[in-house]
Amino acid sequence: MQHTKRLTLTAMVMALCAIGALIKIPVFSTTAALDAAPAFISAVFLPPLYAGIAGGIGHMLTALTSGMPLGPFHFIIAGAMFIVVSVFALLHRRGQHTLKWVWALISNGILSPLPFYFLISPAFYISATPGIVLATVLNLVLAAILMPILQKVFARKGVHAA
Repeated sequence: MQHTKRLTLTAMVMALCAIGALIKIPVFSTTAALDAAPAFISAVFLPPLYAGIAGGIGHMLTALTSGMPLGPFHFIIAGAMFIVVSVFALLHRRGQHTLKWVWALISNGILSPLPFYFLISPAFYISATPGIVLATVLNLVLAAILMPILQKVFARKGVHAA
């Protein structure tokens, strides 16, 4: 039963990521959207592995709704999102609340696009990074606003995180 509940919650987070993927952030040369916020928020109630899966698939949904401008390179980004959100959720579980935000901002905004410095060009990395940082900040602000609210709702209803 617990496994079914986790899969259902993960699917619901992915659906929210799909909705966020439709809310584009107009930045140069990237597929930025509000797809990551639901995945970061899911750290409240999903184990790190499941939250990471939601984050990775959330990025793929953004890429698909943007026309896959980087082609198969989006699989690299989805893998990076999996790692970023999984570690974020792990830090959340361990009570490392300041570190989780710093981790998410640096890893998603600066380190995740780093492979494209070598795969595409330094100019692409330099032009894309400010937009990715902006999108990361917007996703994190949204998550920071909603996570405490969701935690209070869970506590009031007597629901324990998975």
